[in-house]
Parts: sequence; structure tokens; C-alpha cells
Amino acid sequence: MPPTRPTCGPLRSAEELNRLIRALFTHRDARLSDAERAEYRALLDELEQVQRGDVTTAA
Repeated sequence: MPPTRPTCGPLRSAEELNRLIRALFTHRDARLSDAERAEYRALLDELEQVQRGDVTTAA
């Protein structure tokens, strides 16, 4: 089941998001299922927010 994106508050770190993205691709020629593609897009969106600095760092 794909992880749900938080709607507010701190997001995961870029390192964690990159780890999750890499884990989707088990090998170079891997093809993603529809659910995995949705998870990949959600992770990319979250990573973009982190990189833009749209989030507040958790204390």
C-alpha cells in the first residue's frame, strides 16, 4: 500500500524520499505497476516541496 502524503506539517527528508524512490526500482529494467507509479509521483511531489523549502522542519 503506498504511503499517504501528509497534508500539513513536516514532510520527510530528501534523503528518505530518495531512498523510497530508489526502492521502487528493483533493477534497471523494472516496470512499475499503476499503484507504484502513483506512489512514485507522490514521492516526487513531496521531494519537490522539500527542495523548494515549502515545509517547516520538525522540532
